[in-house]
Amino acid sequence: MKLIQKLRAKRAFTLVEILLVVIIIVALSSMVVPRLVGRGEQAKVSVAKSDIDANLATALKLYELDNGNFPTTNQGLKALRVKPTVSPVPNNWNGPYVEKDLVDPWGNPYVYTSPGSNNPDYDLHSEGADPDSDEDDVKNWD
Repeated sequence: MKLIQKLRAKRAFTLVEILLVVIIIVALSSMVVPRLVGRGEQAKVSVAKSDIDANLATALKLYELDNGNFPTTNQGLKALRVKPTVSPVPNNWNGPYVEKDLVDPWGNPYVYTSPGSNNPDYDLHSEGADPDSDEDDVKNWD
């Protein structure tokens, strides 16, 4: 009987051991968490740059190869998902050229203009986290 009680007593953690583990976890968290703060916004900027410089740029080039011109501003980026019905209606549309919704990581639509005022073919940008400020815009120029 005493042997069973000793075994049971040795299997349980003491309050001091549990507190020590909690203190270690809190100390490690306090070192790691500050390094991760702000990384979410950096990741969103990276995704927007990737969309603008690679994903949407490739889709727009494929559209242009198939149809001889980029979608007009009036047709917009929607022309990459659905065949445009406004002039000039593409004859060789082989879309959809993109699979996902054409919104930036902040949930706002990408801004597309063709022909562009900064680039001869098109201008494409995200208004970033703050649509009222130009400071956080991600663009395909400059």
